[in-house]
Amino acid sequence: MGIKRSILGMAALMSLLVGAFSIAAAQDTTPQPAKIVNDEGGPVSVTGKVTYTNGFFTLGVDEPLIILEDEAGFVDRNRGFQIPEKSQVLGKITSDFFTSPFTYSLDLPIEPSGDLRDVDQNSSKDTGVMVYAVAYWNNIWGDPFLEKRDLFGGGWSGAYASFKIDPNPSAKAEVTGGKYIVYAPDDKQGFPSGFGDDKKLFTKDDPIVILPKGYTVVDMDTTPFTFDRSKNPVIDLIEGEGSAQDDFSNLSYTKAFDAMVEMFRKKYAYTELKHIDWDAKKAEFMPRFEEAEKNNDSAAYQRALRDFIWSIPDGHLSAPVDNAEFIQAIGGGLGMAIRELDDKRVIVNYLLDGGPADAAGIKMKAEIVSINGKPIDEAISETIPWSSPFSSEHVRRLQQLRYVIRFPLDTTVTVEYKNPVEDKTSTADLKTVEERSSLSFSSFARGTTGFELPVEYHVLDSGYVVVKINSFADSSRLTIQLWERLISTLNQAQIPGLIIDMRQNGGGSGFLADQMAAYFFNDEVDVGNTATYDESLGEFYADPNLEVKYILPPENLRYNGKIAVLVGPSCSSACEYFSYDMTLQDRAAIVGQYPTGGLGGGQTTYAMPDGVQLQYSIGRNENAKGEIIIEGEGVQPTVKVPVNEETLFAAGDPVLDAAVAYLDKALQ
Repeated sequence: MGIKRSILGMAALMSLLVGAFSIAAAQDTTPQPAKIVNDEGGPVSVTGKVTYTNGFFTLGVDEPLIILEDEAGFVDRNRGFQIPEKSQVLGKITSDFFTSPFTYSLDLPIEPSGDLRDVDQNSSKDTGVMVYAVAYWNNIWGDPFLEKRDLFGGGWSGAYASFKIDPNPSAKAEVTGGKYIVYAPDDKQGFPSGFGDDKKLFTKDDPIVILPKGYTVVDMDTTPFTFDRSKNPVIDLIEGEGSAQDDFSNLSYTKAFDAMVEMFRKKYAYTELKHIDWDAKKAEFMPRFEEAEKNNDSAAYQRALRDFIWSIPDGHLSAPVDNAEFIQAIGGGLGMAIRELDDKRVIVNYLLDGGPADAAGIKMKAEIVSINGKPIDEAISETIPWSSPFSSEHVRRLQQLRYVIRFPLDTTVTVEYKNPVEDKTSTADLKTVEERSSLSFSSFARGTTGFELPVEYHVLDSGYVVVKINSFADSSRLTIQLWERLISTLNQAQIPGLIIDMRQNGGGSGFLADQMAAYFFNDEVDVGNTATYDESLGEFYADPNLEVKYILPPENLRYNGKIAVLVGPSCSSACEYFSYDMTLQDRAAIVGQYPTGGLGGGQTTYAMPDGVQLQYSIGRNENAKGEIIIEGEGVQPTVKVPVNEETLFAAGDPVLDAAVAYLDKALQ
C-alpha cells in the first residue's frame, strides 16, 4: 500500500512537473513587446518624396492624391477590396507634381477609422490593428475621395506606395518590403516582426510581437522588422520594379543596344505573334552600333536605333527621328495627294492650284500609273514612311501613299498618269517645290487644331447627337465631367440615337476608355485582361483576378439608345479598346472605311544614351477567352463604307452619313 501510494505520488509529481514545463514553454512563445526605436510617442505627421521615371506617370492627371491607404485588402488577399472613404486621409502635395521627385505631407488623425484586422496568427479573437500605407492615386470620378473606379476596381497599390510588391504577375502583388503605418487601439495587439519561412506577410509562420498603443511605423526591409515611433517620420514612396523604366542611358552604344535587345527578347509582348527573330535582328544591326561607337557618332547611333525600331511592325514603338533630316528628305512636294481605291486604282484626290502637278496638266481623279519608271504599286510598297513603324498593313499602306510622292527639294520626278476620260497615259517630269499642303491634306490629323476639348458634341438635323472623343490622354477629370454631362443630357432629352466619332483619337488611358464604355451597358461585362512577362515563370501571364470588368455608373448615367461608332486608321490604342468594347453584346455598329490602327499593347518607357526616351509594348491585350485582340488587325467595321470616287469626292462626310442611315434603319 505504501509502495502503491509512493508510485501514485511519483506520478502526480511527474504530472505536475510536465504541467510546469508546459506552462514555461507556453510562456516562452508568448509574443514579446516590439523593440522600439526613436520612441517619441508615435508619428503625428509624415513627409516624403515620390520619384517617378515612367514616361506615362502624369498622363491625364489633374487631381493627384496622396492618401493613407487602408491595407485590409492585402491582409485579406481580397483584390476587390474597396478602401473605405472614412479611412482615406488625404495628404498634401507640397511641390510641383509634374517634376520628379515631388514631395508630400500627411497629417495622421488622432483616432483613425480604418478596418481592424487580427494579424497575430493565434487562435483567439483579438481586437486587431489598422494597417496603413502611404500611397499615390489619381482622382477622376466623384468627390475628392476615391471610389471604386478610381481604385481600378479595388485591392491595394501596385506602385508608388510606401511598400514594395513582387513584380511578377503570378505573385498576385504579394508585399515584399517597404513601410507600413500600423495603429493599435491598445497595447495588447500582435503584429508580425518578419515574413516567416514562406516569405509572405500575414501568414501562419509569421513571428509576432506586441505593439504599443497608437501609431508605429514598421520597416519591412530589415530582419527582423524595425518598429519606429518617431513623431515626424520620413517615408518615401516606391515606384516599384514593374513601373520604373529600364535605363540604359549610361551604357555605351553597343552595350545599350545589347541590353535593349535582351529586354525586348524577354518582355516585348508580341514576339511570337509577329514572328520576330531577335538574334537575326541583333546580327543585322549591331555592326552599325559598333561603327557609331567607334566614331563617337551620335547621329549614326540614332539612325541605327531608328532603323532597328522601324523594322519591328508595332505602331506603339517610338523611334528617334532627326527633324532636320526628316525635313530635308520630304521637304519637296509635287502639289498633289493620292489615294488607293477599293478597286486598287491610285488616283489624285488633291491638287495644289498652280503646283507642279497642276501646271503639268494632271487633273483631279487622274490615275497614277508609275513614278520614276516603277509601277505605282511597286513604288508604294517600297516606300518607308517617316511615321513608321506600324502594327497593321492598312495603316502602313495609307502612310506609304503619303510619302511615295515626297522627295527632297528641287528633285525631278517622272510621273506617268492617265487623266479622267482620256484613253492613253501621259508622262510628266515634275520638279518638287517647297509645299506642305498636299502632305497636310492626307494627314490623319487633318482638321484638328490642338485646341479641341477631350469630349465635344452637337445635335444633327436628324435629331441624333454626334460626340467626338478626341483623346483618352487629356485631363481625365475634365473628360469624365464632359462625358457625364453628355450622358445626362442624352437621357433628359430622350435622344434615340448616338454617334460616337473615334476617327482621330490617338489613345491614352485604356482603363479610362473601358470605363467610359461602361456608361452604355447594364451588366458588369468582362472586357478582357492584359498579359505581361513573369520572370518567375519565364513566360507571359495574365492574373485572372485582374480581368477588367465594367464598373457600372448609376442607372441615371447609363444610355440605352442605339449607337454607331465611327472608326478609322487613326483610332489607335485606347481608342481601339473603347471601339472593341462597343462590339461586346453587339452594343453598337462600327462604321468606317478602314479598321482601327491595330495597336493593342500596353506600353512602358525606357531610356537610351544621348537623352533618348522611347516606348515599347510590354502588355498584350486579351479577350475574356485569353485570345490576343486588336494588335495587327484593329477593330473591323460592321458597316463598311466603300473607298471609291463617290465617297472620296462627296460633299459631306460619307462615314457619318452611313452612321445616320444605320440609326434610321435600326430605329424603324
